[in-house]
Amino acid sequence: MTELGLFLSRKSVNRSDVSRKTGISKTRLSELANNERTKLRVDELYLIALAIDVDPCDIFKEVCKDLKLKEEN
Repeated sequence: MTELGLFLSRKSVNRSDVSRKTGISKTRLSELANNERTKLRVDELYLIALAIDVDPCDIFKEVCKDLKLKEEN
């Protein structure tokens, strides 16, 4: 499961409602929640945040928490 999937599970989000509100298909939401190789677009992240009434920055921080800058030599 992806970080987005974990976030949505913790919030007990109904994916059908999110799909209806955002226009993102249930299949796409499932891919975003379950497949690590699926790339999440910023517009999708923003729409999901609006649909579940969460600050987009909160989801962004959670989804990207493992990203780090490269260390310089």
